[in-house]
Amino acid sequence: MLERLNQALDHLEASLDREVDIAEVARVAGVSEYHLRRLFSALAGMPLPVYVRRRRMTLAGAEVLAGELTLLDVAVRYGYGSGEAFARAFRSVHGIGPGEARRTGAVLTAQPRMSFRLVVEGSTAMRYRIVEKESFRVIGRKARVPLVHEGVNAAADAHVRSLDGQAVVRMKQLAGQEPSGLLSAVVYLGDSREEGVEADYWVGVVTAPGTAAEGLDALDVPAGTWAVFDNHGPYPSALQDLWRDVFTQWFPSNRYTSRPGPELLRTRPVETGAETDSQLWIPIERSAGV
Repeated sequence: MLERLNQALDHLEASLDREVDIAEVARVAGVSEYHLRRLFSALAGMPLPVYVRRRRMTLAGAEVLAGELTLLDVAVRYGYGSGEAFARAFRSVHGIGPGEARRTGAVLTAQPRMSFRLVVEGSTAMRYRIVEKESFRVIGRKARVPLVHEGVNAAADAHVRSLDGQAVVRMKQLAGQEPSGLLSAVVYLGDSREEGVEADYWVGVVTAPGTAAEGLDALDVPAGTWAVFDNHGPYPSALQDLWRDVFTQWFPSNRYTSRPGPELLRTRPVETGAETDSQLWIPIERSAGV
């Protein structure tokens, strides 16, 4: 998969002087556009559109400083219909307008061209199974929280602590499907997985479709395939490392891609740093052509 992903980056690089068709880039990679955006964000640490803008402005910056083309010609060359739009994009990357950069010979910010390779450290075995699951409903409470890559997510922790005992009892009474018991579900609101972007964070249980409970929210999840990862380690760092490894190691070396849907986590709450067993459910599908 990494070879095809690098081929897709080559295709993207050749398209920087026109509008980049992300769907076509995904076709070259042999994955869905959804999975391409998620995988790139996990591997590169930035959303794909941000990388495209930074690479485009890196090339445009070199031409602005070279002074061989007018600023409008540079803008048009890189797909901007007006000097104003080009100046805004240029300033967002370089912190200075193109006209001022040319006049002063300013130091600009360069985004190096990326390529990916798989580094296998072999320090941790990833135990997983593939589960075909019928449609189900998550019954619980949700809150919008920022993503946190390391350490305790204070907003998510506050949401868990805000649940009253009666609501938790009602949830547990409704639980009847795998993954069993009280769990959390994360529904991403966009392509980015950068630190600080917001997601819907659910605390609830998995129930049959159509189940309802007064005073609780419901999330309907269609039938599909899931990769289920078992994990043991210090909380929450072991889980955060597992999520990273799933997207940077497991997906690139397996014949599956991610698909839209909530990520489910069942874990036993413990004090920060204490060892605990957890189970992470990631919605997946077979790679195209496999």
